[in-house]
Amino acid sequence: MSYFQSGERIHLVDKKGRQYALTLKAGDLYQLSGHKIAHDDLIGKPDGSLASLSGNKTMLALRPTFGDYVLKMPRGAQVLYPKDLALIPMWADVYPGARVFEAGTGSGALTMALLRAVGPRGLVVTYEAREDFSQTAMTNIERYMGPVSNLIPLRRNVYEGISLLDDGLPFDRLVLDLPEPWQVVPHAAQVLRSGGMYLSFVPTVPQVVQTVEALERATVFGMVETFETLLRTWSIQGRSIRPDHRMVAHSGFITVARKIEPGLWSGAHVLQSADEAADIHEEREDFTR
Repeated sequence: MSYFQSGERIHLVDKKGRQYALTLKAGDLYQLSGHKIAHDDLIGKPDGSLASLSGNKTMLALRPTFGDYVLKMPRGAQVLYPKDLALIPMWADVYPGARVFEAGTGSGALTMALLRAVGPRGLVVTYEAREDFSQTAMTNIERYMGPVSNLIPLRRNVYEGISLLDDGLPFDRLVLDLPEPWQVVPHAAQVLRSGGMYLSFVPTVPQVVQTVEALERATVFGMVETFETLLRTWSIQGRSIRPDHRMVAHSGFITVARKIEPGLWSGAHVLQSADEAADIHEEREDFTR
């Protein structure tokens, strides 16, 4: 059985499912809307146990899941939603043992998702230009994951370039969460291995258009694909079954591409348009038969 320890981040959950984060410290007191509980009353209790606050208020004490932790952790930059954090390692094909480059570090949410995907045999190198964001990210990462030996955080501006490590080996995957990823595409072409994956996340249409255009201009990226994800939860209470009134809809666009030997997809957008026209013509012929 797992027990809470001093220095650990936990969440208290009320009957409505609302979560409140606190970091346990021996001798401290936690207060919520006039209700109180000593941290010492939580330290040593098992994960998933009930916590009795003053005023006969009962809450559930839990170690947060990664998704819950991300939504409640201190932040400098805006963090990605769990629905996007779940998809990015999959669509970037981040695997155990991979060498991954990331920019920018932000509040550390995506960095943690990548570290969980590469495992202890992998490596994540992350660039962050702002000192305050970098410090917040490292605090968040260490608080949730403990000391991490396979993370190399660097205070650098990725728009100015990407440096390989001393071993000179290229990166297997490159993941970007920053305002102008198209500026990084030429650098990505230099440091990604052949067959490596590129992925970037941006919130707006103009940003994603410039990103895709930059990937096409580079001529060494193929299989470019862009999509968004929408998450709708459902309320199921007896015979009352309906979608919830609120949903996490558009948060951003994910663009993926593979680094390849140029030649097959020269003028890719022109070829794609011709292929789409041919497909439409074939569909019309099938329909009239």
